[in-house]
Amino acid sequence: MTMTTKLAWDDTVLPFQLDRSDIRGRVSRLDTTLDQILSQHDYPAPVEAMVAEMALLTALIGQTIKLRWKLSLQVRSDGPIRLIATDFLAPEAEGEPARIRAYASYDAERLDETAPAFPQIGSGYFAILIDQGKGTTPYQGITPIGGESLSACAETYFAQSEQLPTAFKLSYGRAQEPGQDEGWRAGGLMLQMMPEASLEAANEPTSEDGTLNAEDLVSKDKAEDWSRANILMQTADEMELIGPHVSPTDLLVRLFHEEEPRVFDSLPVAFGCTCSEDRVRQSLSIYSAKDIAHMTTDEGRVTADCQFCGAHYDFDPLTLGFEAEKAPDGSPA
Repeated sequence: MTMTTKLAWDDTVLPFQLDRSDIRGRVSRLDTTLDQILSQHDYPAPVEAMVAEMALLTALIGQTIKLRWKLSLQVRSDGPIRLIATDFLAPEAEGEPARIRAYASYDAERLDETAPAFPQIGSGYFAILIDQGKGTTPYQGITPIGGESLSACAETYFAQSEQLPTAFKLSYGRAQEPGQDEGWRAGGLMLQMMPEASLEAANEPTSEDGTLNAEDLVSKDKAEDWSRANILMQTADEMELIGPHVSPTDLLVRLFHEEEPRVFDSLPVAFGCTCSEDRVRQSLSIYSAKDIAHMTTDEGRVTADCQFCGAHYDFDPLTLGFEAEKAPDGSPA
């Protein structure tokens, strides 16, 4: 068995519950999905690392929400890594995988490819957006970028915006064995105290910047349970999280056997994008012929590229906008 062998628990999210501690969690492995996300682009190493961490967070967080359409994570900042955006798209039918996509924007002139990745994000905000689809109002929660990782930002978000004690343990990177292609793997754990077991922000923030953290929200009678579960989670090593030899269920038993772990049905995940020619046409339908003319290239075409998957679209400008002279098939409008 090699690091690049496709296993049943790769590209899945497994929900679990620690019955003794009123704590729920998720364990996820990303393999082919992460490779496909990153292969759409040619990112420098620090950008790749941040996209990998964000994609893993997206898989873990997305599965916790009763989602009908889309959850998005975004980081926007003033640093060399200016933007990271990910989407978790709910399964379209029972048994089908959830889809994940991601992209990043960065300033190549300012980026130091030899320096640690997270500090190159700089100051800005971490946001979670939930869109349940047509007829609903999207929800957005924002927290400042802080801590030493994107997972720390996510923990702060849940403490500040959702008042849910939350913790992550993540690992990701390239793996290769002799005779095999190098590929990305990621794995991680998420713990979250049940809402009824935490306070409603009754404690004062203990951090220097005045933001709430998980410990501020845990009720006194549950503080020991929360601390113990987190200590146990932190004992998971890199090979247990991303390696092919330890299944998620075996990992949970090793870490939490005294917490009475109970697992639920796993969710498969895959790379996927929602872009299409029809969607691009629809997005351009609000523009006049004059606006479309400004978008037209010297070759007499309007082009668009998907930032997530790299798909390239090429249109006759006369078929676009609310003043289109032709139908998409070229016939008179």
